[in-house]
Parts: sequence; structure tokens; C-alpha cells
Amino acid sequence: MLWLVVAALAVRQMAVVLRQPPGERLTDLETWIGENGVLHVTGSLYDTDRFTGTPFAGLVLKPLTRTAEQSLGVAWTFGSLLLVAALGVIAARALPTPVGRRTALFAAPVAISLLMLSLPVRNALHLGQVSILPVLLVLVGLFVVRGERAAGVLIGVAAALQPTVLLFAVLLLLTGRRRAAVTGGAAFAACTALAWAAMPHDSWTYWVHHVAGAGLGDQADSLANQSLHGALLRLGLAGPLEIVLFVALAAAVCFIGLRRAVRYARDGQLLLAVAVTGCVAVAVSPTAWQHQLLWVLLAVVGRVGRRASDRMVWPAVVVLVITLPGTMLLPNIEAVFPVRDNVLLIAALGAACAAPFLPRTSPYWQHPVPTAYAVPVRARWKRVPLVPFWRRVLSRPNLLLELLLIRVVYSAYAHVRLAATAGRATAEHHGRQVHALERWLHIDIEHWANHAVVGVGWLRGFFDYYYSTFHFIVPLSILAVLYVRRPADYRWARSSIGFATLLALVGFWLYPLAPPRLMPGLGFIDTVHGVQDFAKPDYGSLTAMTNQYAAMPSLHFGWSLWCGVVIVLLAPKTWMKVLGLLHPLFTVSAIVATANHWVLDAVGGAAVVALGFGLTYVLAGPRRLREPAPGGMRAPEEAVPEPAGEAVAAKP
Repeated sequence: MLWLVVAALAVRQMAVVLRQPPGERLTDLETWIGENGVLHVTGSLYDTDRFTGTPFAGLVLKPLTRTAEQSLGVAWTFGSLLLVAALGVIAARALPTPVGRRTALFAAPVAISLLMLSLPVRNALHLGQVSILPVLLVLVGLFVVRGERAAGVLIGVAAALQPTVLLFAVLLLLTGRRRAAVTGGAAFAACTALAWAAMPHDSWTYWVHHVAGAGLGDQADSLANQSLHGALLRLGLAGPLEIVLFVALAAAVCFIGLRRAVRYARDGQLLLAVAVTGCVAVAVSPTAWQHQLLWVLLAVVGRVGRRASDRMVWPAVVVLVITLPGTMLLPNIEAVFPVRDNVLLIAALGAACAAPFLPRTSPYWQHPVPTAYAVPVRARWKRVPLVPFWRRVLSRPNLLLELLLIRVVYSAYAHVRLAATAGRATAEHHGRQVHALERWLHIDIEHWANHAVVGVGWLRGFFDYYYSTFHFIVPLSILAVLYVRRPADYRWARSSIGFATLLALVGFWLYPLAPPRLMPGLGFIDTVHGVQDFAKPDYGSLTAMTNQYAAMPSLHFGWSLWCGVVIVLLAPKTWMKVLGLLHPLFTVSAIVATANHWVLDAVGGAAVVALGFGLTYVLAGPRRLREPAPGGMRAPEEAVPEPAGEAVAAKP
């Protein structure tokens, strides 16, 4: 099944690239070897900023200028996917031993899938870049070929294509592979000299005038440059001060990162050492474009954390950072812009200098502190829990991973909600259906409530504020309190609201609905957003930010009902339970009085919340849990004592 997923991803990636108009696919490749490309033009490769590779890369690419454009596009895309597959297979076989049977079986397809989904590979496929090749050459040189000279030659050729890869020759030297290191340096010098002899003017321009390519291509301070140099420029530093600071930071990162890489290589984790060295190369390069950041994904092989519950946190963070844009990982708040704009660089620096990867001699390498699970309560039905392996964890989840996942899920929710659009006619037709049904049921109170509230200034202000403010604050506050005080209940509550939100997205997609305020001719007053222009299909600029037809079901009421249920079930005081019941009551009054929802929208919100609680119950069993018996299972905070001295070295 995993290999079928790999094949489907490969077909999809090829289709995405080849279905684009000719002028928008393989854009870098087209500017290099196309009919009017740089490599066709007599004169310097660097007369414009379109060619950013080394002179040796230009020398290698020149023969491709004779290839037909259409056939080259197919061959280049298919060949790039084959390189990705080879890269994944080699990385899977290079995992540090011992490797379990399940890991050995799943490693290759999982690795290839992650590579294909990663931002660097998607970027390289779209642009037609050669940045996958240096990574593959390094892995082949270190894990596949036999002989020091062959390994050195491959690394030297990779460095001739991407100069900072020469740091791997330093890694070889520091780990005792002197012959491979010297051969790598010699191969790099030979390739560079060959290009210098063939194109002396271009070589002078690249290596001297542009200082190893710095300044070529996009502006160095653009968000695409995820190096220390780019980050310093984005922070407002410039001139000699920025250069001195960059050189000092680069030297520190090289010292710390290469020292760590040598330690992991001697520990038997050569793939992790390669990832750390590659992350150092990313950070210290003057320009590290997105398609050159594949090294960061390789750092997923490092093991971080003594507890089994924390073991997956580092891989999850790396995968999220390397596959999703920063705008999905962090909110659009100015205070977090420096982190959001440099998230890939921060991940590379973390892997190179900070992440506490476990050595293989650690007693936690093979046997992390086990997770404590609650003893389940007997269910009333035979098929509950439907997923018996989904056991209830007593400890609280990792906060960093939890915040990232909540942010990613909400960002995906916002994107899907915005994408689930329909024409104005369809939404208004559904609005008339809902209005007619409410009239038949004699619950069409929206118009009366809306005009009654508009006539009372303080009441209108209260409902407007309540509608705009408490929708997010109350659920997040409840989740925060449960995370700190009731971790087992936090997991149950989080799952139920997550299921409810996913079900609501299905409703938005299948049944786009115009709310009362956007129904022409019914006389509703939009108290929150102001007067809407019904003459325009988009009703003004408001719909540029959100989907105005995502009304059925109402998550305003659904989330507030979830809050009320959770508070009533878990709050220790009666007055807290009363406040919990008032929140959904105020919310349903606000959404109706402000003309943002129909009464039946609230019914739909209640239905998806009920289904969310029901799914959680069916999949995981009853909410009430029993603690483990005393002495039966070790608590998550208990530590396995570290063996001392010779025992550490002797442990396999």
C-alpha cells in the first residue's frame, strides 16, 4: 500500500509539472537551455541574474541545449523523480542499526513519500533545478560506492555543483578518511579548473566578482534565501557590520555543527552526521534557496527524547517545517514574523547545533521510558472502542507539537473553508430553502430578533462584541486549562472538537448557504460587518478574506456548545457549570441577532458537535478512565537510571 502511495505521488508530481503552461513549468531550466536561454546566448552566463549555478554546472548543462523542449521536460521531470526515489532508498538503507523489521519494511516508501511532498523537491521539480543531484551524489559516495577515491570523487563533483557541499570533505577528514577527503578536494578543484579553462570570464565573475555566487538570482534578503546571510539582511543589518557578523556566526555554526557531526559519525549514525553537515552548509551559505534545503529533511533520522511519548516530536516538527509554508505553521501576527520568515533556517540551525540527539550507547536508544496508559472502562457496546489500539494516554502531550498541530489544522480548516465556495445564485437558493423550512416549522425568528436588537444600542454592541471575540478565546482557554490540569481529558476533548470541525467542513463544501445578512429582499441588517453592496457578486472586499457562504453548520454555535458540554462535565463548581451553559445561549442569541446565521445553522452546529463526541466515544471508548494499578506500570516521569562508566560503553 505504501508503494502504491509512492507511485500515486510520483504520477501527481509529474502531472502537476507537465500540465502547467510551457512558460510556467521548469522555469529555471527554460531560462537556461530554452530557445532563448542563457546557455544558447554567446557571452557570459552571468550577464543577467537568471543563471545562478556554478560555471561547472553551466558546462554540464550545455549539451542539453540540443534536446527538444517537450521531450526534455518529460525526461527531466521523470529523471528528477527517479533521483528522489534513489535518494529515499539509500537513506532508508543507511538508517543507524539496529533496525527493526517493521522499520526496514516501511522506511523506503515512507522516505520517498516525504521527499516528494517536501518543499525543496516540489520547488526543484517546478523550477527544473539540479539541487537534488548533489544530495544524491553525497549519499552515494558515503553509503553505496566502495573505495575512498570513488567516494571523494562523487563528493568533489557535488561540491562543484553546490560549493558549500565541500564541507563534507572536512567531515571525511575529521572522521579519519583522509584519502577520501583529499580526493574530494582534488575532484572539486579539477572540475572548477575545467570550467575555468573553458569559461574563464564566467569563472572570474562567479568566484571572484560574486564571491561564490553570492548576489546572483533573487535578492539576498528575500524570504526564499534561508541562510544566516539572508536572515541578517531581513533583520535590517547591512554593510560591513552584517558581513562581519555573518562570518562570525558562520564560523561558530561550522565549529559546533561539524563537531557534532563527527561525534554522531563515530557513534555509528553516519546518516545523521550527513544531515547535520548538510544543515551547516545550508546555514553558512551566502544564499540557500528553498530547493537547496533537502538536507533538513534528512535530520528526521535523529532520535530525541528519553520518553516514548516524546520520541516522535522531533520528526513531526521537521516534517511539518519542511512540507508546509511558514504561513501555515505560525499565525499572521507581527511579533512572530521573524520566526515565520526564517522557520527553515531555524530548523537547520536546530539540527546542526542544538537538537539533543541520543547516542546509540544511551539506554534510551532502544528502550525509551514507556508511556503510561489508563485502564479502559468496560463499554456498553461490543464494538466500542472501534479502534482498540487507540489507548488513553495519562500524560500530557508535548506542548510544541500540540501547538504546531493545532495551528496546522486550523490553517487547513481556514483554507478548505475559503475554497469551499459556490456561486451567489446557489447560496441564495439554499438560503431560500432554509428560510422556507423555518417558516414551515414556525421558528423563523431571525428578522424579529435582528430588528429588536438593532433598536437597543447597548444590546447591539454587546452581541456584536460577543460574536467577534469569544468564538476563539473560550475554546482555546478551555483547551489550555485542560492541558495543564486534566491532560487525559484534554486529549478526549481535543479529539471531539477536531472531529466536529472536520464534519463542519464537509457541510460547508456540500451545502454553501447565504446567511440572512446576505439575502437580498428580506430586510436583514448586518450589525457586525456593516452595509453590504448586493450589486457586487463578492459583496465588497469582505469576501476576499473569508468565505461568506460557509454558514451551515454554524461553528460559532457548535464550538460554544462544545465549550458548554466540556465545562458542565468537568468543572468542579456549580457556578462554573452555569457559566458554561450561558456561553452557548449567548452565542446562539448573537449569531441570530446579528443576522449571521439562521436558526437551523445552530441546529447543524449542534449536530456536528454531537457527532464529534460520538465518534470519539466509538473510536476510543467511554471518557471515564481508571488509573493504572499501583506498581503495575511505570509512570511517564520515572527515569531509567543511566548506567555509569564502562557499562555505558558496553551496552549495544
